[in-house]
Formats: sequence, structure tokens, C-alpha cells
Amino acid sequence: MAEIDDLDRRIINALQGGFPLVDEPYREVAETLGITEGELIRRLEDLLARRVLTRFGPMFQVEAMGGAFVLAALAVPEARFDEVTLLVNSLPEVAHNYRREHALNMWFVLATETPQGIGDAVARIESLTGLPVHAFPKEREYFVEMKLAA
Repeated sequence: MAEIDDLDRRIINALQGGFPLVDEPYREVAETLGITEGELIRRLEDLLARRVLTRFGPMFQVEAMGGAFVLAALAVPEARFDEVTLLVNSLPEVAHNYRREHALNMWFVLATETPQGIGDAVARIESLTGLPVHAFPKEREYFVEMKLAA
């Protein structure tokens, strides 16, 4: 497990919602934490590099912008898991990728600019990996605001 200090915890807790919509948002957040903008950005880059954070950025409702997304899964042979992970994660359409203890042991989210893009991304993953992709379109939408205390 990655080590984080008190300032890292404060940064993570401060940036889970309510990011300021101003000309210099990092400077504004840094001031509330008592650090410089450069220190905040350096620490965020470090947290991302160490994979304490896997992503930092806005969340968009892609369908409202004309795009599409689906939850997808693969049944990956254990001997190929790392290789397939690299192939799947190399695609810009892959938003998240999770390992599961299940016959379908790799789950990921595909997000594309157009609804047709989903089929193209699925075909590309199948071609790259030689494995069938199981795509599960959304039936209902729920809003769950989850904030984690570091």
C-alpha cells in the first residue's frame, strides 16, 4: 500500500468535489491548503505517478454530449492477464479497468464520442486480444456521490 502523508490526505479530501471554476483553480485550492500552486500540482503528479490516484479530472455525462459508454468484460486467461491489461488500457476509449474474481475477470468502461464508436472499440479490443468482449449497455442510471476520506 502506498504511503501518503497528512498533506497528501488533505489534498485528496479537498479535491473530491467542488473544484473551483475560476481562472486559477489550482492556486485557489493551494491557498486553502496553505501551500503554493506549484506544490499542489507537484503532489498531484506524484500521487498519480505512484498510482495512489488513478485519475484526476472532471467527469462528464458522455451521452448528453452525443457519445456513449458501456460496461464491458473479458474472460482473460491468467497467463495473459498482464499482456491483455496493457492492450486494453492502451486504447483511449477505456476509462477504467478492474480485475475481478469471476469467469469474466477483466471489467472496464468504454466511452466514445459517438454511439457507433462503441462497436468500433469492441472490435478493436477483440482484434488486439483475440478474446470476445462482453458489452453491457446501461439500463438505468443512478447518481451515487461517493467521497473517500484519505
